[in-house]
Amino acid sequence: MTELRREIRSFVMRAGRLTEGQTKGWEQGFPRYGLQGSDGLLDWDTAFARPGRRVLEIGFGMGDSLVEMASADPTTNFVGIEVHRPGVGRLLSQVMERDLDNLRVYEEDAVPVLRDSIAPNSLDGLHIYFPDPWHKKKHNKRRLIQPEFVALAVERMAPGGVIHLATDWAPYAEHMLEVMEQAPGLENCAGAGQYSPRPEYRPETKFERRGERLGHGVWDLLYRK
Repeated sequence: MTELRREIRSFVMRAGRLTEGQTKGWEQGFPRYGLQGSDGLLDWDTAFARPGRRVLEIGFGMGDSLVEMASADPTTNFVGIEVHRPGVGRLLSQVMERDLDNLRVYEEDAVPVLRDSIAPNSLDGLHIYFPDPWHKKKHNKRRLIQPEFVALAVERMAPGGVIHLATDWAPYAEHMLEVMEQAPGLENCAGAGQYSPRPEYRPETKFERRGERLGHGVWDLLYRK
């Protein structure tokens, strides 16, 4: 089993007030839809009260894309992980508004959750969209997509499961491609050394649309175990 110690964080904790809607989402939604790493290994069928495909998203931000995917695919069970409470509160507010029953959430660091709460060979999908690129060279070591993390992720994927990464920072895309191409146990869905077109299931964000208008690129990488 891959041992992954959390010594260098890929995120910075930002203080911020919650809006009224985010506060309501957190206070009313987390008791119903929240998960905690301290509860140990996640039993998906119990958490969702039904079987289904298992998709985990790390770093969902304000949650818009994850909510859209869960709404569009009600037979799949989604779990999101995010460290920033305003984003968690906003996602939970949307979950309650749409009465979604196929989405659960952790407000924790993703690495301990992936290591301690997600069973090996259990995920059908792992989504990591637009993680912090840590673009300064001295900060590159903080990037989430590193060989040690990817090895842990591969262990958690079921055979045939797909890891889907996306970034709008070209140097990080190149870094991701290099790491993923060298990871044992994975095959590039688009062919060796290639980026993938954005799959229809991944919603296009407003920042992505704005970036495209300005000529900025977005790179998707899909790898199957």
